[in-house]
Amino acid sequence: MQKALIGKKVGMTQIFDEKGHFVPVTVVEAGPCVVSLKKTVENDGYAAVQFGYGDLKPHKVNKPMKGHFDKANVAPKKYLREFRFEDTDAYNVGDIVKANVFEAGNKVDVTGKSKGKGYAGVIKRWNFHRLKESHGTGPCVRDGGSMGCCSSPSRVFKGKKMAGHLGAERVTVQNLEIVKVDVENNLIAIKGAIPGPNKGIVVIKDSVKA
Repeated sequence: MQKALIGKKVGMTQIFDEKGHFVPVTVVEAGPCVVSLKKTVENDGYAAVQFGYGDLKPHKVNKPMKGHFDKANVAPKKYLREFRFEDTDAYNVGDIVKANVFEAGNKVDVTGKSKGKGYAGVIKRWNFHRLKESHGTGPCVRDGGSMGCCSSPSRVFKGKKMAGHLGAERVTVQNLEIVKVDVENNLIAIKGAIPGPNKGIVVIKDSVKA
């Protein structure tokens, strides 16, 4: 059975393992999610399941989405994500999916929106080396340097690493290990760091590399 959950990043901490070693973990409030839609090959051309997460006040739901939730007979949800499972028979519309679908030792991929860092130079954005600060360099030790073009081809090549917008993009960290699952509080402790700020929405699903 393929598994996935929508959750909210709580923050980082550290816990002890059986050998008494510190393990850095990120705590995620995972679920509960509700199955709000089930797609089939016959009707939609592919099999998928849509999960909803986070309660939403009824007066904040527009009419199309209200009809969507009413048809599934589920309460309005703030975040919706679709997962293309090979086998969707284990899920039915209205089912509640909680953190207990995962267990300690599982390998997962975590997707989130990274922290936005605004307009950044080439050193921060692409890890360029700076110039030496000795005599004659001038006030340009953190500049990007030459664009590498003269009269031919008289333009900057596409993909040239330059200063620009950094962060605030979809990022997936693969093959992370689940260290602990608190079923009662819907909390999952994942070893290492995951994308995004605290309270950011993340998606946890089975690792494609496991």
